[in-house]
Amino acid sequence: MLEGMRVIDFSQYLPAPHATLRLADLGAEVIKVESPMGDPSRVSYRKEMMGFVFQAQNRNKKSIVLNLKKPTDKQTALELIASADIVIESYRPGVANRLGIGYEEAAKEKQDIIYCSLSGYGQTEAMRHLGGHDLNYMSISGLLSQLKDEKGRPIHPSAQIADFIGGITASEAILGAVVKRERTGEGTFLDVSITDSLLPLMSNHILIEGITGEQYGKAKLQSKHVCYFIYETKDSRFVSLGALEPKFWRNFCNALKRENWISEHFSLAQNENPVFLEMKELFASRTMADWTQFSLEIDCCLAPVLETGELFNHPLIKNRGYIIEKEGIRYTATRYDDNIQSCIEPPPELGQHSNVFKQLK
Repeated sequence: MLEGMRVIDFSQYLPAPHATLRLADLGAEVIKVESPMGDPSRVSYRKEMMGFVFQAQNRNKKSIVLNLKKPTDKQTALELIASADIVIESYRPGVANRLGIGYEEAAKEKQDIIYCSLSGYGQTEAMRHLGGHDLNYMSISGLLSQLKDEKGRPIHPSAQIADFIGGITASEAILGAVVKRERTGEGTFLDVSITDSLLPLMSNHILIEGITGEQYGKAKLQSKHVCYFIYETKDSRFVSLGALEPKFWRNFCNALKRENWISEHFSLAQNENPVFLEMKELFASRTMADWTQFSLEIDCCLAPVLETGELFNHPLIKNRGYIIEKEGIRYTATRYDDNIQSCIEPPPELGQHSNVFKQLK
């Protein structure tokens, strides 16, 4: 869909590289501009390998090495920009301007350029100069407050939710700007904040709290009810039950010959509730494999909680072709595409395509 479009990527680590990965998966040519030291995520504790994050986020890209503090290399960067459709950078606010590759300089080279600056807190606010990481952005957005253990303590997610959502938001904004340019011929400057990108995930919560004072969103989605809960199985695994609608709850109860539970649809998931105790006991009497088979036969919104190592061979994920293994490395596609298997190129070595500028001339 983006074949023929060129993206100049002045970013590193995770959020913006994920954004440009998504553009690459849509067919864009992504030229990654790296310092002589390279993207820090290249570094690995295994010397013979690229860093894992770099491998995951930088396939299907080209790499050119430039020292932007050198006038000749800065000029090369500007000429690259002049040849491009999209520019993305993830420096702290103000750094791209100081390096001479900010939006104003880019627009002089290419009037209709789409230029995206992705940062933690935005380009204009008082916090713009502060560093931050995934955990900080989740904290300030309120999202972390929704992930608490039984003692009310926020948990520490092992997935970088904010960074990925920030990258997705940036790619979405860029695609919107592409449509705008097709319609009007005008370029766009995009100020995308990772923290901002998380706030829509809180939109239901914010509206509900403003009206009712409830801090945790829709009550039915909290771990309060027997029909919407994570249950432990016989083999110390877990399954998620999401039978919110009456038809799914009835299917679940009838299949287990527990018709007396039907009237207890939204009874509380508390040990004082006999139905909850019975449900915990029942789930603990069968293995996760047993419940997985049950979930495929009975339409009741039941699903196994899969571990990372189980994803590659799961029939749904395998049949959709989302995880592609090439030369012993498993890459994850950013979208469903019948042809994605044949389009995977490994991440570039540092400066592997530095001769691309000569080709531009």
